[in-house]
Amino acid sequence: MTSRVLGRTASLLKGGFQGNARLTASTGFVLLAIEGVTLLSLRSLLSLHIFIGLMLIPPVALKLGSTGYRLVRYYTRSPEYVLHGPPLLLMRILVAPVLVAATIGVLATGVALIAIGHGGLVLGLHKASSIVWVGAFGIHVLAYLARVPGLVTADWGRARGAPGVALRYGLLALALVLGVTLAIAVLPEAGSWLHGGHER
Repeated sequence: MTSRVLGRTASLLKGGFQGNARLTASTGFVLLAIEGVTLLSLRSLLSLHIFIGLMLIPPVALKLGSTGYRLVRYYTRSPEYVLHGPPLLLMRILVAPVLVAATIGVLATGVALIAIGHGGLVLGLHKASSIVWVGAFGIHVLAYLARVPGLVTADWGRARGAPGVALRYGLLALALVLGVTLAIAVLPEAGSWLHGGHER
């Protein structure tokens, strides 16, 4: 039953393994990198840090969804996904779970800081999650950097290969629009942080 449902979903989404890989590679990578750069000068880039952090929530959700879909398809023995094999063993067992947990932790504590308007324990958890995230994301980048440009640009031009290009672009555009909308709507609530009302 599960395989039948997943098969229908794959037929609806199109693109198969290659489409999934392209969507995963295209989702949020640049924004995550920019967010990491803001940590180098957080005091002067705090407004950008908060804006990008809020903007990342929908793309990260899409990225986690596409990654989770690949794992489910692999472990339910979908022939195409089995043929391409699982992600790298070290990434799958150690780095990926830490990166996912740290990413969720950073985003969740960041939103919590905006909501409560002060630091304390939540600020400590946000900083700790950020440190773990930087390390895990750095390893992730090194492991996949050679593949990402080819996957991201594979849907450009005429020779696209994997079907479902319009759907992938649509999902990416929707995630970005939702992210920008969320950031614009919530950023004013971070005024106490932006205007130096609390320790950063």
